[in-house]
Amino acid sequence: MTVNIILLGPPGAGKGTQARRLIEERGLVQLSTGDMLREARSSGTDMGKRVAEVMDRGELVTDEIVIGLIRERIEQGGKGFIFDGFPRTLPQADALEALMAEEGQRVDAVIEMRVDDAALVSRISGRFTCGNCGEVYHDVTKPTKVAGTCDVCGSTDLRRRADDNADSLKTRLMEYYKKTSPLIGYYWCKGNLHSVDGLAEIDTVGAEMAAVLDQLPSKA
Repeated sequence: MTVNIILLGPPGAGKGTQARRLIEERGLVQLSTGDMLREARSSGTDMGKRVAEVMDRGELVTDEIVIGLIRERIEQGGKGFIFDGFPRTLPQADALEALMAEEGQRVDAVIEMRVDDAALVSRISGRFTCGNCGEVYHDVTKPTKVAGTCDVCGSTDLRRRADDNADSLKTRLMEYYKKTSPLIGYYWCKGNLHSVDGLAEIDTVGAEMAAVLDQLPSKA
């Protein structure tokens, strides 16, 4: 069964971790706007040249360009897509709805990863990742087995984001609540919003997401 989903939640809610699980377990394609922009810039295509020109001027890439990149990837086909980092605003949500309709597809499920803000700040303040494979760790809840070495790939390139601290996170949360959280009501009205506990154990969150997806109506 093909399925297209959006993961919603504030920074640090665990969207990236769960997206990787869905890719591995269900063969979905992650549409990360950041990755698509970087790939387009070096692709040499007409769209890629537009992206390069905008980025070289130090300007923000327009929603129109991002939608164009998403269209190109959807037209390549796949078992389904995870939208990562898009939409972030109500106009972007409208644009994505229009695109999916034009392509004869739809967003099947929007999964909101609910969090407690204070607990989220604690989670993020101790987070670090492997620069080689992307595995995520935490000083308290998920330290590496060997200090300074990734459990998965053995790399010693462990990194902390400069903005993974309480003050920076509160600024990012404010941006999320101002611009992106209205999408929760938007998709509730459309009838495809589902919620899971984003601060539960990773396997528990994954199981809750699987239950949501397994109950979706089948489609060709």
